[in-house]
Amino acid sequence: MSLLYATHERFLEHDTGTGHPERPARLTAVERGIDAAGLRGALVPVVPVAASDEAIARIHPEAYTRALAEFCAAGGGYLDGDTHVGRASWDAATLAAGAGLEVIRRLEAGEGSAGFCAVRPPGHHALASRAMGFCLLNNVAVAAASLTARGERVAIVDYDAHHGNGTQDLFWSDPDVFYVSMHEWPMYPGTGRIDDVGAGAGVGTTLNLPFPARATGEHYRGALDDVVLPALAAWAPTWLIISAGFDGHHQDPITNLGLTAGDYADLTRDLVELVPAGRRLLFLEGGYDLQALADCTGSVLSVLLGGGYRPEAPSAGGPGGDVAAEALKIRARLADR
Repeated sequence: MSLLYATHERFLEHDTGTGHPERPARLTAVERGIDAAGLRGALVPVVPVAASDEAIARIHPEAYTRALAEFCAAGGGYLDGDTHVGRASWDAATLAAGAGLEVIRRLEAGEGSAGFCAVRPPGHHALASRAMGFCLLNNVAVAAASLTARGERVAIVDYDAHHGNGTQDLFWSDPDVFYVSMHEWPMYPGTGRIDDVGAGAGVGTTLNLPFPARATGEHYRGALDDVVLPALAAWAPTWLIISAGFDGHHQDPITNLGLTAGDYADLTRDLVELVPAGRRLLFLEGGYDLQALADCTGSVLSVLLGGGYRPEAPSAGGPGGDVAAEALKIRARLADR
């Protein structure tokens, strides 16, 4: 069992401005977590290649990407109140989008059982023609679109504390992508209602599980077992992509959930069993407490390698026990249509 690990020094040069929570030190924390878990020797390094214009254009129109590249080249600045770029940000964004494409290529060549992309900037808030929420290009969506273009069925599971509005919007009507989000509610960006289920040919391939503040892993695991895993198993994906945001950790400074590193390990362990080894891809999204980010990364990568590194036990208690039952009611109504 081997794990492909994609990162790049250029990601450290993406400038988000002074005091920004999405800062270069996050990738240093990821590296620290890998070493604390004793995983360095088990990782297969992957050097990302910038995503091609063609690959990006499956998700983002050329007018948007051209304007973004030119803005960065001119020195950058704030794209909105949260999202700042600098001169290196366009290169970092295309490398982040390309990381998944390169890992997919090498997974298909039989070089690993799973892949983890430690990238900046993150991607799950990026819309087709709009950067937002620290995200410029939707890395997960670029990877998924490259797979569906050749007939694959892709499950995307997003356990970042913030709803992945960009990913949901991009695949809202797509029957070949099943998007699942487990997130805090209410919370930025204000999307991800439990009754949002997709539209047109994609009805039923969006599944939202909005949890209240202070919800713990006990209720996440319950929803995974009762709702998410049965729905995805019935849909039968051929690939799994995880938006691995660790900002649901109880120490995170900008969210209010109660998860631990052990919870993220449990969730990941069960999710990856949905598809065969070699068809599992994870992208770093959020996570802004550096020690929590290190612990969660070490735990998740350990479980991908069949290990048991867990600096924190799974959590229990708190509100949110009714979320799974409500989601099941909605799924049942869909089945009766």
